[in-house]
Amino acid sequence: MVDFPLTRPPGGEPFPWRTAALAASAIAAVELVLLVLVGGTLIAKPDAKAGRTKATAAAAQPAPAQKPSAKPKPAATAAAAMLPRRKVSVMVLNGNGRTGAASAAAGRVKARGYRIGSVGNAPSQDYPRSLVMYRKGFAPEGARLARDLRVTVVGPLDGMRPRQLKGAHAVLILGG
Repeated sequence: MVDFPLTRPPGGEPFPWRTAALAASAIAAVELVLLVLVGGTLIAKPDAKAGRTKATAAAAQPAPAQKPSAKPKPAATAAAAMLPRRKVSVMVLNGNGRTGAASAAAGRVKARGYRIGSVGNAPSQDYPRSLVMYRKGFAPEGARLARDLRVTVVGPLDGMRPRQLKGAHAVLILGG
């Protein structure tokens, strides 16, 4: 039994609060869609930065000069490394937070014939992918190291100064 039953207002809509509730729900749904789109755009930005780093590294490679009358040759993937592997020093940094990852990777690098400069932790532990960075003048050696270790992101030093390398020619930062 209801003490005060709802009665219809005379001559108008039966219950005007229903229309207001439907309008508020529609506005909330539109706001939710906009928030999801903006959030997805902000989350996708780090991947775009990694793509730019890869493109920047590819653009930094000098294009081989060709004679005008010569037939076009297929483009070389990278310049030949000048130093043998045994003379290239590599700093290995753990950027994924897993205990022992840097020392295990240093063992793999050493097995490939490289010298290990130092092993430690990266300033951040949230790298999504592994990457190789190289000092100025050592791009071919950095590209060879990345190829040997099957690392796809290669570029010049970014966020590190040459003096932080402690004499190393290249840096391997391990990611997730």
